[in-house]
Amino acid sequence: MTEAVPATEVVSYPGARPPDRRRTVVSHGIRLAVHEWGDPDAPPLMLVHGGFDFARTFDVFAPMLADAGWRVVAWDQRGHGDSDHAAMYSWEADLRDALAVIDSTTSEPVPVVGHSKGGSLMTQFAAALPHRLKALVNLDGLPHDRPMPDVPDRERTKLLAEELAGWLDFRRSTATRSRRPDTLDGLAERRAALNPRLPLDWLRYLVSVGARRDADGWRWKIDPSLRLGGFGPWRPQWAMTRLPSVAVPLLGVLGLQPETLGWATPPEAVEPWLPPTGRLVVYEDLGHFVHIEDPERIASLTLEFLDAVR
Repeated sequence: MTEAVPATEVVSYPGARPPDRRRTVVSHGIRLAVHEWGDPDAPPLMLVHGGFDFARTFDVFAPMLADAGWRVVAWDQRGHGDSDHAAMYSWEADLRDALAVIDSTTSEPVPVVGHSKGGSLMTQFAAALPHRLKALVNLDGLPHDRPMPDVPDRERTKLLAEELAGWLDFRRSTATRSRRPDTLDGLAERRAALNPRLPLDWLRYLVSVGARRDADGWRWKIDPSLRLGGFGPWRPQWAMTRLPSVAVPLLGVLGLQPETLGWATPPEAVEPWLPPTGRLVVYEDLGHFVHIEDPERIASLTLEFLDAVR
């Protein structure tokens, strides 16, 4: 294992603010890094990051919500950021981790904002555990391909067996793998290929808080064995069919500018699935990372929605 050495370069970005507090929550043996902004006695508001991201991607967005009177709580999902790596990953494990962090924060229903995978994850969470949520903001986390019929139990079993086998083969191939090192600017430029709409100064800042500096260079603090989707009988587009069963107030946000990591979900694919409590807002000038491209506009929209709920 490569020995970590202290970082010597400090990178700043306008409006970015590190968390006011950090703590650890243990979920089924996995230590999760939890980050908080704002008054610890303020009402809690949970933020859930997307796949291959981490809680510090909210360093501009979260302080805006905290300054409006919320105790903002975000965590690095297992295998991401400063949380533990796991031998195996699954959608269900992420759901259990979410419940562990929420339970560690409050016993009352809590509002949640989720981006991308985090939005899809918390949509399923809201459908399964409505009593733990007060409201849900889904930031471009409504994947769509085509309407998916329900899958019979025998097919779910087949899917699980096939994907478990595929995951184990992949996990075996990555058991001793580490992420390729680079300079700070090099990692930022590599990320820019996936986030072409985000400024390079922001991506440099992201490297400084989301990567570690080893003796041979900078590496993202993300388990190299992770892959999108984890394993198990689940498909991203199934998240859409969860929407009608969401009973809490729901705000869905779509950014329509095409991006490599975006879902390319058209509004007309979402509207038929919206529950009576749901509202959809569409931004034609923003891409997948709506809260990073225009944090002030998305924070204002989020706060307006949450104030109405509160």
